[in-house]
Amino acid sequence: MKSYARGPDCVLIEKTIDQVFRGTAARDPGHEALLSRHQAIRLSYGELSEEVSRTAAGLWGLGIRPGDRVGMWAYSCAEWVYLQLATARIGAVLVNVNPNYRADDLRYILDRSRMKAIFLHEKDNRVDYRDVLDQARDGAELPLAHAVLLETSSWDEMIAAGERPTSPEPDPNDVVNIQYTSGTTGNPKGVMLTHRNLLNNAYLVGSLMHWSAEDRLCLAVPMYHCFGCVMGSLACMVFGATLVMPSAVFNPAAVIETIDRERCTTIYGVPTMFIAELEHPKFPEHDMSSLRTGIMAGAPCPVELMKRIVSEMHCAEMTIAYGQTEASPVITQSSTTDSLAERVSTVGRVLPETEVKIIDRETGETVEAGAQGELCTRGYLVMKGYDQDPEGTARAIDAEGWLHTGDLATMREDGYFRITGRLKEMIIRGGENIYPREIEEFLHRHPKVADVYVVGLPDERLGEKVLAWVRVLPGETATEEEIRDYCRGRIAHFKIPEYIRFVDEFPMTVTGKVQKFIIREREIEMRKLAGVAQTETA
Repeated sequence: MKSYARGPDCVLIEKTIDQVFRGTAARDPGHEALLSRHQAIRLSYGELSEEVSRTAAGLWGLGIRPGDRVGMWAYSCAEWVYLQLATARIGAVLVNVNPNYRADDLRYILDRSRMKAIFLHEKDNRVDYRDVLDQARDGAELPLAHAVLLETSSWDEMIAAGERPTSPEPDPNDVVNIQYTSGTTGNPKGVMLTHRNLLNNAYLVGSLMHWSAEDRLCLAVPMYHCFGCVMGSLACMVFGATLVMPSAVFNPAAVIETIDRERCTTIYGVPTMFIAELEHPKFPEHDMSSLRTGIMAGAPCPVELMKRIVSEMHCAEMTIAYGQTEASPVITQSSTTDSLAERVSTVGRVLPETEVKIIDRETGETVEAGAQGELCTRGYLVMKGYDQDPEGTARAIDAEGWLHTGDLATMREDGYFRITGRLKEMIIRGGENIYPREIEEFLHRHPKVADVYVVGLPDERLGEKVLAWVRVLPGETATEEEIRDYCRGRIAHFKIPEYIRFVDEFPMTVTGKVQKFIIREREIEMRKLAGVAQTETA
């Protein structure tokens, strides 16, 4: 049997985001749509519809027209949703801008995206965004015509000067969103996504969780990532569910309090977020019994952590999803009816109307079930391409429409997938191929380990050696030898970390992904391995 699977047939949504939102709001205008706790904003679907209409008029008054790019450079807030829906209504393209970007990063995005307007907060306790924007614009010839400050007179003036939009109805296949990949290697690429891409991914993901209008999502993940603005806000709009934002940025205390106070049924997060919630000192004080389902994604999901979420957070129907921005984002997901063993050891099966195959990187042939190779996907979910990068698009999407993810995976004969690593993360030690994910999952079972990430460090003799950054549970201590003793006799000797460092935190992207290249760079510098790292190899 070959490693190929196609999800079940279903009827896809052939509408625009605005058409779906208008229909949802018309069906039950009094139902609660959006709650931003940190802003003290609580809106029904009818009230949200009015805010979207005002925002769309404001954009039109600024001169924003179909196809124009509009940047949102902010953490999670109600205005994020207003702009997401308003740009979709008038045919503009929303550009997600990472709030951690500083002047050089921002200048690159402003130039690359050709955005005509950008929305931002003036400042917060992390940075003065207005100052960063001024630095980014200094001396640069950019098409940016408007910078609108959220929650200030600048926003109010835009709304007051609004004009009734007269744009024709967008097409479902139009680009509606550009999201820049995290940029952990090289410059970020602008992923162009359509109404059809995003709505159907949101619909299928929500369907697998058996969502209805009665569901209430505690959105702990950021809006500026696919996890938040597709699986989060758009899924809520499709099903008429309630979107609850506990805080602007991830705050485990706010998350567990929000679940309790707002009786949320669904929780999203990456592994590090769930760990922070479970380990928070006030976790035992809050009632999690309203939770039913959710998604853990965005990074490898440790088996032991998943078990704790099911038992301690009462999320009996917790799922794992796998995907990437270029796939809108979800490719595979476990089902709420899957056994615990299937949910904790795989990333589920392929979504409806989606194809997946595992190929041999050298030959391009589909491998046999159980064999490792690169995961490729095809279907409605594949991006339109990288913005202004036809060469990059051609490298990512082949002539037959298959998106090459760069992720290593295996497929069981029953159609369940397991992600085994990234091609670029593979460690080659003395001719042995080592996949960090395998070691990370093993060390997660150590009774003192809270979180762990593994990378390869250059070695003159072996090519690479294994390094593990380990964070132990609060109140615990451990030694390097203790960790190695735990490994001896239980995993192959060449997988046992030669280097171990105990840390309190990991370098992260704002979307919760650990930046392994930074771990590697820091260790090369601290261990004075720069000379070895620069040695050319075949």
